[in-house]
Amino acid sequence: MRPTLYEFAGGEPAFLALATAHHARCLADPELNHPFSHPDQHPQHVERLARYWAEVLGGPPLYSESCGDHSSVMHLHSGNGDISDLGRRFVDCFVAAMDDAQLPADPAFRAAMRAYMVVAVDEVLSYGDIPPPRGLPMPHWSWEGPVS
Repeated sequence: MRPTLYEFAGGEPAFLALATAHHARCLADPELNHPFSHPDQHPQHVERLARYWAEVLGGPPLYSESCGDHSSVMHLHSGNGDISDLGRRFVDCFVAAMDDAQLPADPAFRAAMRAYMVVAVDEVLSYGDIPPPRGLPMPHWSWEGPVS
């Protein structure tokens, strides 16, 4: 049986490294720096981000058990109008952060991870000026794409 993306990446330490590297890249980006450097950002933002991505990509439900649900994540990132350029930059930072975090270079793994992030960013962008509904189910993603 094929491991989950979470397992293949290296589990919790890999996702913490990925979230840390991604956050650093976003802070270094001249356009993404502003939304990533707010003083009111949760002090454990990077750890929470790692837990969220880990849960979505096949890891344990640590995010939903301790931080919130998918609707709360969408609510935090919605209502910003058309930020499509930021979305593209966010995906680019995510792809580069996989190298920084030394995640496996396997092409199928990298393609599945990038595909997830493109879909995730598209979902955030779909709530540009409207609030997301309550009760959105936590997404789950595999090598083949979304898991029902």
